[in-house]
Amino acid sequence: MSEILLEAKNVFLSFHGVAALTNVSFQVMKGEIFSIIGPNGAGKTCMMNCINGLYHPQKGSLFFKGKPIHTLSPHRRAELGISRTFQKIELFSGMTVLDNIRLGRHMRLNSGMLSSSIYWGKTSREEIEARRFIEEEIIDLLEIEAVRHEVTGMLPYGLQKRIELARALALQPEIILLDEPLAGLNLEEVEDMARFILDINEDERWNVTCVLVEHDMGVVMDLSDRVMCLNFGVKIAEGTPQEIQEDPEVIKAYLGEVEDLYVSRR
Repeated sequence: MSEILLEAKNVFLSFHGVAALTNVSFQVMKGEIFSIIGPNGAGKTCMMNCINGLYHPQKGSLFFKGKPIHTLSPHRRAELGISRTFQKIELFSGMTVLDNIRLGRHMRLNSGMLSSSIYWGKTSREEIEARRFIEEEIIDLLEIEAVRHEVTGMLPYGLQKRIELARALALQPEIILLDEPLAGLNLEEVEDMARFILDINEDERWNVTCVLVEHDMGVVMDLSDRVMCLNFGVKIAEGTPQEIQEDPEVIKAYLGEVEDLYVSRR
């Protein structure tokens, strides 16, 4: 059986009495692309925020590799290997591309204060390894070599989306939460980002499990192993892309008429 990497059990989240998530449960298997879909306001980003610790549900539990994480702070969850990109780009616009990516590596550095102050021994070795990993692996994968020294805020939106993904990968996560990574991209950029997501998921150098929130149903149906649909904070369906496409509740709540929705598997 596949290993359960992430699990949500009966999660409830509300804001001043308004329910955002109601009794939501699901499992994400190691190595898969698990997508969460639904109309605007369905609770998709709220679920992502609960997973990485920005929100704490009033009821329910979250588990990562079988251990409870719902009481942990966001940085503790990041240390465990849970990384994140955001619906709205959250980069330091005045810093260079490299500096933004290096921030994502901070959680993997273990040097003490003394070693760091003299930049010797373990600190030096960690810095060299971090630089190699970022410059030879991440930047090469995402094809951003040409802009590595550019100020991030001066770059086009599509490139900033790649940089945010690069920062998330610098953590070397086991699971990455991708909140609308295709939003605002043109067709060519969408194709590139979809290719990058497949690469980090399927290539054995990365083998990162992905939780994807996205409105582009063509990409969702093409990339996903399984899909969950939320509506008004309630889980209404879960299954393969084909099953979700044909589910009458999902069609009624979100997809509409989907006779010509393109579905293919890798």
